Amino acid sequence: MANPTRLRAAALTTAALMLSALLAGCGDGAEAGDLTTQTLDWKDCPAPSEAEGGGSAPSPLPNGGRWQCATMQAPLDWSKPTGDTIGIALIRAKASGPASKRIGSLVFNFGGPGGSGVSTLPAFGSDYAALRTRYDLVSFDPRGVGRSAPVECETDSQLDTYFQQDATPDDSAERTQLLARTKQFNGACEKNSKKILPHVATTDAARDMDLMRQVLGDDKLHYFGISYGTELGGVYAHLFPKNVGRAVLDAVVDPTQNPEQSALGQARGFQLALDNYAEDCTSKTTQCPVGTTPQDVKNRIAKLLNDLEKRPIPGIAPRQLTQTAATNGIAQSLYSKDFWQYLTEGLEQAYAGDGKILMLLSDSMNGRSENGEYSNITAANIAINCADEKPRYTADYVQQKLPEFRAVSPLFGDYLAWGMLGCTDWPVAGAADHPDVSAPGSAPILVVGNTGDPATPYEGAKKMVDALGKGVAVELTYKGQGHGAYDSKNRCVQRAVNGYLLEGREPKAGTVCF
Repeated sequence: MANPTRLRAAALTTAALMLSALLAGCGDGAEAGDLTTQTLDWKDCPAPSEAEGGGSAPSPLPNGGRWQCATMQAPLDWSKPTGDTIGIALIRAKASGPASKRIGSLVFNFGGPGGSGVSTLPAFGSDYAALRTRYDLVSFDPRGVGRSAPVECETDSQLDTYFQQDATPDDSAERTQLLARTKQFNGACEKNSKKILPHVATTDAARDMDLMRQVLGDDKLHYFGISYGTELGGVYAHLFPKNVGRAVLDAVVDPTQNPEQSALGQARGFQLALDNYAEDCTSKTTQCPVGTTPQDVKNRIAKLLNDLEKRPIPGIAPRQLTQTAATNGIAQSLYSKDFWQYLTEGLEQAYAGDGKILMLLSDSMNGRSENGEYSNITAANIAINCADEKPRYTADYVQQKLPEFRAVSPLFGDYLAWGMLGCTDWPVAGAADHPDVSAPGSAPILVVGNTGDPATPYEGAKKMVDALGKGVAVELTYKGQGHGAYDSKNRCVQRAVNGYLLEGREPKAGTVCF
């Protein structure tokens, strides 16, 4: 969800990490030649790079264990496995339980696409303490991300300008400006990252994971994918079905949708989350400070955004809170029910002329730290999406689609519709309309959908189950709010996921957690 004009499937944990700081074909093995026999040189982890989001080196684990980092060499071009290589940054925490009980490595991808697993896993490692009793917890920066041959586009100051742009043009002049700004950004990506851009597709990352499996010494890939990580996991299962071990997909991307359908689904999902927020706020015994009824809450938000279109308010000096930044901040706050309090506080302040909290929320989504440095999540997000997705939309086409988007979301419809222009003028052709995740012969995959998920709407879980194929997926439903289910701390969800990953116990298909 780093693209300012497109809310994409980002991991809640990646967004929460930033917010806390501020407030092709199938096969059974990756053909990588001698790279499968490489030995990883595990060392204490350095502080995250700017591209990974910055900050301090990960703290020691509570039981005295430590986080270790290494770099795995992978082919730059998987069609030339003995050619040039790139480094894939890895992080691990070794299993805490007896060696005799160890299952292997559990590889995490937290989503984005474009989120750094190396910086995210240690920030939330305690959430997976139960899983660590039998697994080495492992994550990585996918190619194009963080320390793994990062895609580089614009400078920090240019990104400040990029995120201040009007992402919902109202006339031909504003449309021309949006197209020119998108072309400028995409041109910078080509200029600064020409070598890596053709090789950051999800199929490339999936092949990296199979190489990782071999280098880590595992016969099977045990995997926990969140948000976009579910798409990556599905693509891996398609390419290497016989290598799938125990796998969990949480906050599930609908693999059957093209980018337009995905954007429309997200408009509906974020509108539902906003409806739920407004209902929750006004149903409390204490007075809701941002409206008297759910509709009043939404009407006042709409008026705020309209006012900001004409006259931005002070945000974080010297930047102002624009309509685009406010919409982005509101979307960020809907990723978790725990963030709703920040939305209330941010709206209260904005109504009084202070846009700081909404801008902090927007910054957290965009990967901007307090010191003004950006991670490369935006550049990587756009590069991976555009490498994956074949359609290229025009401004005229988006204009025709606006009524349909507005019908499902008066607040987010325009924002997400115009976001479809993100890959216009991209220098690399996209691979397909949607990913292929069919995986006959795969081990069972646990698919977890959340009925209140704004970024990856619940319906996508069933679509993933069907697309993986008969007898592959086991569906679990969580009736809750926010993006994802396991990190909601719901005991029913965690018991089911832990039971499968630790003991191989599949929950009954159709199980519902409340």
